[in-house]
Amino acid sequence: MSLIDREQGAADAPSGPPAGGRRTGPTVADVVRAVTTGALPVRVTGYDGSAVGPADAGITLSIRSERGLSYLLTAPGDLGMARAYVSGDLGLEGVHPGDPYEALRVLKDEMPLRLPPVPEALALVRGLGWERLMPPPPPPQEASPRWKRVVNGLRHSRTRDSTAISHHYDVSNAFYEKVLGPSMTYTCAVFRSPDDTLEQAQQAKYDLVANKLALKPGMRLLDVGCGWGGMVRHAAREYGVKALGVTLSKAQAEWAQAAIEREGLGELAEVRHLDYRDAPREQFDAISSIGLTEHIGVRNYPAYFGFLRDRLRPGGRLLNHCITRADNRAPHRSGAFIDRYVFPDGELAGPGRLISEIHDAGLEVHHEENLRQHYALTLAGWCRNLVEHWGFCVGEVGQGTARVWGLYMAGSRMGFERNGIQLHQVLATHNGRDGVNGYPLRPDWTP
Repeated sequence: MSLIDREQGAADAPSGPPAGGRRTGPTVADVVRAVTTGALPVRVTGYDGSAVGPADAGITLSIRSERGLSYLLTAPGDLGMARAYVSGDLGLEGVHPGDPYEALRVLKDEMPLRLPPVPEALALVRGLGWERLMPPPPPPQEASPRWKRVVNGLRHSRTRDSTAISHHYDVSNAFYEKVLGPSMTYTCAVFRSPDDTLEQAQQAKYDLVANKLALKPGMRLLDVGCGWGGMVRHAAREYGVKALGVTLSKAQAEWAQAAIEREGLGELAEVRHLDYRDAPREQFDAISSIGLTEHIGVRNYPAYFGFLRDRLRPGGRLLNHCITRADNRAPHRSGAFIDRYVFPDGELAGPGRLISEIHDAGLEVHHEENLRQHYALTLAGWCRNLVEHWGFCVGEVGQGTARVWGLYMAGSRMGFERNGIQLHQVLATHNGRDGVNGYPLRPDWTP
């Protein structure tokens, strides 16, 4: 935890008991003991001066204010903890806010929680004061709950999708430059070795996509959800392809088009600020979808893959690259923290559902691979970048948003490492009427 982070959190926190006074009733330490079992692996300190857990623990959780305690009590689980942490009411000492991975690991693996018996819980609440169960206003970084988002349209309508995309991607291009690195690529990289640099791994990912699509000079590529245009620029520069990218983020489109002009790729590459549903009704030789499927909604898979099929010439190839659940039984909607702070309205399906929907749309799947371990390495690299450029990033987006990103990326890394979520690339073709698709008997690309 950086010094500036501690000072900012302390400044934001409401004061503790008045000088000379003494708070009666349960302490913060009492609350912690009531909801945990066994020896604590971390130190927990409270705004009331109480503490619990080993004094020499490597990690300390500091509940700095009554508001922080109310966040934790009124939204148990990741949402309450995120609110307290993002607002500065919960401090994490012993880890850097740009990469709190080790703290998250310890809390998940070594700090068993329990629900106290009803009489004990009631006694705690009465002692603390019922006002502690009044939810404080959430931090400004938090998106509205799902039921309130209807003012922006039905889920996955054009207007609401645009709002959701803006919440996540229109943060600050300068911030993303520091976190993502020179490639400005916000999708899973492909590592030949754990020692590869992030830039090497991102270039390997783009080459893998290009080779799976069999890109050659003169071909036309459509890249939907193109981000800052990494695939578009790579395809044009390295493979001589005429590439069009579309993104719902205006900030991304402006940055990408400027990069295209700066690199002298204007005759081959273009990025437009468009909903993928408004992409030109033309026939492309290849289509890449890298990190968009997570945003469109599982119920929209048939329309989505049908849309891509209709813009792919017979014999053309589609490469779909997206995060999935580990199986087809898990719920599609994301958890509270991800939905409110990271990807509003984001949804994930299992790999089986994804492949079935691609087939059902009239495309033929030829190859699939799971890159979840690569995404864990990618996220670790982004966290290293955030730590290295923490001061700049805080100056660009503020303490709260920077904390959100450290928490989100470190938690996601753990999810990929432990097979809670996966990353699948699926390669398919649009076959002609006679079943001819131009795909060779054995792959014409190197895994």
